[in-house]
Amino acid sequence: MDRKIIHVVGTGTIGEPLIGLLCDFQDQLGIDEITFHKNSPLRSDQSKVMGLIKRGGRLCVDTNKVDDFKALDLDPDFETEDAIKRASVVIDCTPRGIGHKNKELYYQKFDRKEKGFLAQGSENGFGKKYARGINDSTLHPDNHFVQVVSCNTHNLCCITHTLALSENPDNLEEGRFVCIRRANDISQPGSFIPSPQVGKHGSRRYGTHHAEDAAALFQTMNLDLNLFSSALKVNSQYMHVLWFTLKVKEPISLTEVIEKLNANPYVAMTEKDMTSTVFSFGRDQGYYGRILNQTVVVEQTLNVKNDHEITGFCFTPQDGNSILSSVAVAEWFLYPHSYEDKIQCLAEFFYDHI
Repeated sequence: MDRKIIHVVGTGTIGEPLIGLLCDFQDQLGIDEITFHKNSPLRSDQSKVMGLIKRGGRLCVDTNKVDDFKALDLDPDFETEDAIKRASVVIDCTPRGIGHKNKELYYQKFDRKEKGFLAQGSENGFGKKYARGINDSTLHPDNHFVQVVSCNTHNLCCITHTLALSENPDNLEEGRFVCIRRANDISQPGSFIPSPQVGKHGSRRYGTHHAEDAAALFQTMNLDLNLFSSALKVNSQYMHVLWFTLKVKEPISLTEVIEKLNANPYVAMTEKDMTSTVFSFGRDQGYYGRILNQTVVVEQTLNVKNDHEITGFCFTPQDGNSILSSVAVAEWFLYPHSYEDKIQCLAEFFYDHI
């Protein structure tokens, strides 16, 4: 029986906590080995890499950088190409565009039926779009390449699916969304902005990529949805906020809306109306500070107009929902018939109420 090895490329805002989670739950997830690739031998990242090695991860670097890492007292176990070749699943968590380059350089070379390759939300076109709990039923053994959609797209899909599609896939007339994005992650030293900055609409049909990606994900379920999103950034480092309004064909009450949200284990409800207080809860209670739910809905903002128009605000547990989907689909590659049971070890990091 082949050993089950997961290789993570990148140690940034998604890669680092993902590697740590895989190491911590290695036995429950049925993983024999976790390897990870670090690109740059930086003194400022030495403690992070050393911590991941102590937790059980095995460092992999480019051949021409081995000596540079050894100079930092970091001894790599594998070279880049060998690590990818021996892995059962490769999860690419690199910045925009690099996932596609890695696919061309490495992944396509080693593509075979027993391997799986994942990339994150920035890598549009990498493979089948996926979000845990939304389109699991569409996963197929021929899907060797999968793109885990962005954190805001997870949120948008979860809200739409829960409130408009779960009982009748023909129920949605239109969905409109405004993604109010935090400027940068607290781990990132750059890209902060001094004031709110509005974004452009790249698609005439969908607006920003959030609705476009969500529509593409629902298309894997043979659904052609009328979705449109706008986006802006605000000068905060805490959490993204999503404003939504869904027009549905079947009448619905506010009580029914709340019941649907409460019934979905991927939805957390809250009365907290500030991103800082929800972020603080995640920092204190979550895994690596992450909430793994798809969305956190602010209950008192929910409204139903004329029995058919649902509006509200919710917070996006950035990275948390992407990490969950990455683990879920990686486990699907390893254990296609029992991955649902395997990932229940993460259930303690889902919250009904925050």
